[in-house]
Amino acid sequence: MHTHPTLTPQKQKETRVAAPPITASDAKKDVLRQKRRKAWTPYLLIIPSILILLAGLGYPVLWQLRTSTQKFGLSQQFGQPPEFVGIDNYIAIFSSSETWAIVIRSILFCLITAALTLAIGLLLAVLMTACGSKSRLTLQISLLLAWAMPVVAAMTVWIWLFDRRRGIVNYLLNKIPGLDFYRFDWFERPMTFFIVASIIVIWMSVPFVAFSVYAGLTQISDEVIEASKLDGATGTQRLRFIIMPMIRPVIMIVLLLQIIWDLRVFTQIKMLQDAGSGASQFDLLGTYIYKLGTASQDFGMASAVSVFILALTLGISWFYVRNLLAELDS
Repeated sequence: MHTHPTLTPQKQKETRVAAPPITASDAKKDVLRQKRRKAWTPYLLIIPSILILLAGLGYPVLWQLRTSTQKFGLSQQFGQPPEFVGIDNYIAIFSSSETWAIVIRSILFCLITAALTLAIGLLLAVLMTACGSKSRLTLQISLLLAWAMPVVAAMTVWIWLFDRRRGIVNYLLNKIPGLDFYRFDWFERPMTFFIVASIIVIWMSVPFVAFSVYAGLTQISDEVIEASKLDGATGTQRLRFIIMPMIRPVIMIVLLLQIIWDLRVFTQIKMLQDAGSGASQFDLLGTYIYKLGTASQDFGMASAVSVFILALTLGISWFYVRNLLAELDS
């Protein structure tokens, strides 16, 4: 009988089929596949956060959009079906002179307050970089205390300060020769009312701006500042031509957030109205929505104004974000 010879391990290794060589096109496909996988990874990681945001914010926005097209009052809260009115609520608010007066007043209040907040916060941030460690620590603790104080508690103190009978502000101003602030009512006139409101909002908002800008200032290299000093640049020139352009993205983001917050300010205005007058000339958009929804029980109109504020906020945000992205790309 004929038998086949047994293959040794060496011969078995020699008889194995060689793997096909990796071509340049295969390597390119592998690289593209890895790049695609890496490109999708960040989006997959943020999907859970996006779903949570949509669940928490999406439903209220959809409810407002739906309610703004309905006649939704007190009877609807007790089970009566709402009546669909289309865009009648929007026509009513946009044809109301009172609404436009409140919108213009709110925008002016927002812009003035946000600009002053940014200016004061920027000055405090520069001061923190220039002063010594002990002075900086004292300033930071003071800002943190103002920032951490609850809004209602802070408002109670501010109302006491401007009280017409027992307020320390009237007492001190009345001591100045030529000024008569005896029992002066700060909350009786719209001008003085919003001056007080601006002071309070600025006082509560400056710490956030100061700390945010200070964080941006600490990222500027010391070599850049030293080089500008050697070139003979003054402090004002360094701030204007070197420091400000380098922290411009931080300033734009802080200003955007401040405008959004000041546009929807509510607690400060409502508590000042409770201490003084609740007339319409003392309203901003936040208190106007509150009166429509709570006092008048017209939730359809209140939702329409809320949707308008949302659109206004998105428009302002898009303007700043677009400019910020253009600067970052350039």
